[in-house]
Amino acid sequence: MDMKKSNVFLLAIATACLVACGGKKGGGLNFGDNEFPIETAGMSTASMQTTYPATIKGVQDVEIRPKASGFITRINVHEGQSVGAGQVLFVIDNETYQAAVRQAQAAVTQAQAAINTAEAQLSTAKLQYDNSTQLHANGVIGDFELQTAKNSYNSAQAQVNQTKAALAQAQAGLASAKEQLSFCYVKSPASGVVGSLPFKVGALVSSSSPQPLTTVSNISAMEVFFSMSEKDVLEMTKSAGGLNAAVNAYPPVRLKLADGSTYAHEGRVVKVSGLIDATTGSVSMIARFPNPEHLLKSGGSGSIIVPRKDNAAIIVPQSCVAEVQDKHFIFVLGSDNKVKYTEITVDPQNDGINYIVKSGLKVGDKYVTKGITKLTDGMDIVPITPEQYEKKIQDAAKLGENQNDAKKLKKALGM
Repeated sequence: MDMKKSNVFLLAIATACLVACGGKKGGGLNFGDNEFPIETAGMSTASMQTTYPATIKGVQDVEIRPKASGFITRINVHEGQSVGAGQVLFVIDNETYQAAVRQAQAAVTQAQAAINTAEAQLSTAKLQYDNSTQLHANGVIGDFELQTAKNSYNSAQAQVNQTKAALAQAQAGLASAKEQLSFCYVKSPASGVVGSLPFKVGALVSSSSPQPLTTVSNISAMEVFFSMSEKDVLEMTKSAGGLNAAVNAYPPVRLKLADGSTYAHEGRVVKVSGLIDATTGSVSMIARFPNPEHLLKSGGSGSIIVPRKDNAAIIVPQSCVAEVQDKHFIFVLGSDNKVKYTEITVDPQNDGINYIVKSGLKVGDKYVTKGITKLTDGMDIVPITPEQYEKKIQDAAKLGENQNDAKKLKKALGM
């Protein structure tokens, strides 16, 4: 047998094998036919989530502002440092305030000396008055002399009262001067972490400065601010029986950070604003998160993730839904095996794989799950199960492999 006859013989054998394996065109399967997989809509439990843009703040963000005017002479902290309540953060030039304290102290000393003098005079006047009273009783002096002694005593008493008032005023001035001096030592009113330090040593600051010296944030726990629509808040309030009950019954929430990762700790909604923002129609809400690792920073951003569970949801794959101009359509199978192009509404929140159908499809309806691009409204089809459809796919793939093998063999034989 020559080489050419040998090649023809081998090709004949290969062709016979391919035919035996379904090598006939289409293999009895024509994917232009009208067989389509059908599913029946049923109720399922769906776990979904809603996200809201959020802003992160410390439970207590305190702006540190000076009460005294002057140049900053010392900065005792650095950005990001943890500080305690009462710790001195800044020192402002206080020479003028110290001089005022010394002056007020001198005024107190002077007032005290005046009291001592007045009290001595009062003591002398009292002795004279007592003596005059005795002499008047014995008939030694007359009424005029007694009245003069009494007037002197009353005048000395008034002088003592006056000097005591002056002392109280001087002491008040001293206390005020000391308080003004204490304002030069800017202390933290709460424990927390120091924010940015926009002012340097030598900067002139005052109580009217528009920018604070720094901010101290308590970041042991963080408050995350987000907004819900008025409609969502109303539904939540009605279903829970009141706003306070709704807050208490609100599920734990998650926080997606700016880098896309999910924060390790769950948070709880603790506050809901009683007012609706007229410009946005939204209600402000606050969720509190623990922050033991100090990962969350005041002023950061993220997204609040609110889990939702629907125990009576109709779920369909997104692959069987056609989207046209923000509308969603599905092919529903009628009793006459004709499909109807049906509009449905879906939950805007989805997992990227399935849709939760809100309307347009009810339990028991049959719908096409694959091949919807070949369908038209009112088209007759032959419904098959998804398992039968998958088998057709597998058979087609096997057929394609066999045909490809035949081409390779033919090429190898030089034909």
